[in-house]
This record gives sequence, structure tokens and C-alpha cells, in this order.
Amino acid sequence: MQPLTLDDLMPLEEYVGRRPEIFATQARYVDRYRRVRVGPKLTLVFENRQTLWFRVQEIVRVARLADPSRVQQELDWYNRLLPARNRLQAALVIDTPEGPGWFEHVQYWEEFTGDVLRLIAASEAVTATLITCRPEDRAAGAAHWLEFAVTPEVRKALGDHRKPAYFAADYRTYQYQSQPLGPALRQSLLDDLQLSDRDQI
Repeated sequence: MQPLTLDDLMPLEEYVGRRPEIFATQARYVDRYRRVRVGPKLTLVFENRQTLWFRVQEIVRVARLADPSRVQQELDWYNRLLPARNRLQAALVIDTPEGPGWFEHVQYWEEFTGDVLRLIAASEAVTATLITCRPEDRAAGAAHWLEFAVTPEVRKALGDHRKPAYFAADYRTYQYQSQPLGPALRQSLLDDLQLSDRDQI
């Protein structure tokens, strides 16, 4: 998938003026095509150029970044999260409660590794790999980033809507499956794989 460049970004003032419209459009897109809930605490948001464009635009807005070199630093970091060939990339958000239970919640998840999450399609499965485990990566926010190396068999099963596909989590006492993936989300993930194929040619 082609990396984002400075030319892809909207000027700050224009973005701020159009943000309500852009935010609403992005929320609808993520809800329909990119978000998967796995039980009550875990949410996967699959990343592509559109989702990462929005993330960078929001950072530029919040930090009021005007120096192109600072903006390029953000682009360089987020471009690492674009899916490569035969890969799906996702942000994993762990719901964190406010109040006195916060510390116990953090302790519960401190040994989390990517391989507790699996993409299952028909009788095939691939486990996730945690790709943001350095301190500077985790400091980027409350999300971890995961990568799924998609096998030809899983890819074929994703394209056959008659075959079930879902995500499963198995971590300590947290054992849940997502709802079956709908056609729109499955096609969106397949689009990611196809774009990455094309960009490698």
C-alpha cells in the first residue's frame, strides 16, 4: 500500500473548517468497514491509507503542527502501520474503565501478546503479531497495533461469503468471538490485500 505523503494531507485551516463533515464520514466508514468488536473489552480497527490519513490529520490539528519536517515525522511513523503484501494491520483498543478499578485492569492486560487473537475463516486460522511493543510505540496512544499474515487459504475463505469468518480472543479468562464478519467488512479487508498486491508489482 502506497505510503502517505505531505501532498496527501489537507491544509490545517481547511481541515479544521471541514472537520465535522470529515469526522462524521470517517466514523460511518470505520463502523461499516473497519471495526470489529471481540467481546466486551477488545476492539479491532483495521488500518489503511484512509484511516491513517485521518489519524495524521487529527494529530496535526491537535498539536497545531505547521513545520513540514514535524508533520513528516508523524507520516513516517504511521506509514509503518500500512499493511504490506499478504498482511492486514489493525489497531487494538482495550477498553479501560475510569475510577478505582483502573490499576487492576491494567495489570490484567500487562502480559497481552498479539498471538492471543486469531482470524478464523472456514477451517483456517492465522494468529496476530504485536508490532508495537517498543516504549515509543506504546506512547502513541491507548492502542496496540497488530499484524495478521494472511495465508492464501484464509484469503480465499474470506472471499467466499458462504464460509464463516470471525475473530477470536483467548487471553486468561477473556475468551470471546466476534460476530461473523459481514460482506462489506470482508470485502474491505480483501481490498487491502489487493491494493498491497498491486503496489508490489
